[in-house]
Amino acid sequence: MPEPHLHRRLDQPRSSRWSVSFDPEAFGRLTERLARFLGTGRYLLLQTLIVIVWITLNLVAVGLQWDPYPFILLNLAFSTQAAYAAPLILLAQNRQDDRDRVSLEEDRARAAQTKADTEYLARELAALRLAVGEVATRDYLRSELDKLREDLNTKPRRVKGSP
Repeated sequence: MPEPHLHRRLDQPRSSRWSVSFDPEAFGRLTERLARFLGTGRYLLLQTLIVIVWITLNLVAVGLQWDPYPFILLNLAFSTQAAYAAPLILLAQNRQDDRDRVSLEEDRARAAQTKADTEYLARELAALRLAVGEVATRDYLRSELDKLREDLNTKPRRVKGSP
């Protein structure tokens, strides 16, 4: 019976010989910068100049024709660029969606807290209105005192000792 390898465990996946580690956040920032650059006028101008120089050199300079008329190499370069640009743009959009989702969750939590605070203050205000309604106001006390004064002034006064 063959003996199992001492360093190999069958209950765990094999470890890769080629271990490449990278910071996903740094890679994400790089893709966002590239995607942002691909959408600028500077990039379009630069690419247009490169294409004009490429076509001019291949049509005019007979000795430098590395890509003759149908410009297959140029087409391949554009295809390769598109193959890389599309995923980079999608990565940048996904990162923006994640940021938007976090911002939306924070806004919802803030709105819920604001609503709860507003409802609390409305209840407190209603309680204060009820409490103030039960308290005698200055005008009410004045009117009652005026009535008492009138009653005292209209009733005859009794003198002590008189029947």
